[in-house]
Amino acid sequence: MHEELRGALAGVLDGLPPKQAAAAVERLIANYRGRTPTDAPVLRDRADVAAYAAYRMPATFEAVRSALAAAGERLPDWQPTAHLDIGGGTGAAAWAAADVWPKLHTTVLDWAEPALALGRELAAGTLPGIRWQRQVIGEGLTVPEDTDLVTVSYVLGELTGADREAVVAAAARARTAVLIEPGTPDGYARIRAARDQLVAAGLRVVAPCPHSAACPIVPGEDWCHFAARVNRSSLHRQVKGGSLPYEDEKYAYVAATRVEARPAPARIVRKPLLRKGQVLLDVCTAEDGLQRRTVTKRQGAVYRAARDASWGGTVSGEE
Repeated sequence: MHEELRGALAGVLDGLPPKQAAAAVERLIANYRGRTPTDAPVLRDRADVAAYAAYRMPATFEAVRSALAAAGERLPDWQPTAHLDIGGGTGAAAWAAADVWPKLHTTVLDWAEPALALGRELAAGTLPGIRWQRQVIGEGLTVPEDTDLVTVSYVLGELTGADREAVVAAAARARTAVLIEPGTPDGYARIRAARDQLVAAGLRVVAPCPHSAACPIVPGEDWCHFAARVNRSSLHRQVKGGSLPYEDEKYAYVAATRVEARPAPARIVRKPLLRKGQVLLDVCTAEDGLQRRTVTKRQGAVYRAARDASWGGTVSGEE
């Protein structure tokens, strides 16, 4: 889906005046980094939506795809078909979900008609089966009982507290819910609150946490987040003003389910540190919470596996 999405973006953004795109991107960055929730759509018109698509869709796609893939690893026998993307905008999560589960039938809900229109245009010919539906995101939102998967990506920070709780409560009605937010302390705090709400509703956490117990992180001292590598196209670099051919999108997420799952023994919660003859792994475990493991060269195959381990990946209970 990476190349198909990149090609679709290039097609719809062709001809957008650079100054107009740059101004829209600056306003979107302010909203993205801001702390004040709003009950008005962030994307107001075609220029906003086109700028958003170039600025955010590649990174959102990679973050959501990574979160969904992590959930899928813990649900190896599960094949969802009905997917509801709440606040999906131009459809980055729909593209990501189709990359993980190609047989999904997706409905994208959003309150911004310009976003839905561009999303429909981007998906035409590649993901033609998606339904695009205008919907206020907040209190009164309903999720059909036969929904297998709900995604809510980069949305909770735009909502009031009451609407945020209503959206998480709606997501909890699905068989599996995956929520993604920016990998900032505030984004993690929203995910942590959503995690508690999902568990209280009867779902079990399958990723990133290896358990559904209370998060062992002390609020204000640290936060849980991960990184997804984004390969920048020339268009992406132009809109974002960057020169590197890649960037790392930091994100926080939770995946919780009602179906049979295989929780990970331990999750790597920081980038592994490679030392001479050693690998230092910061992990979250079901039994002992957060801990640092030192894997030495003497451990042979375990050491080689640790050298290949990645931030956000899983390890066995013995490493």
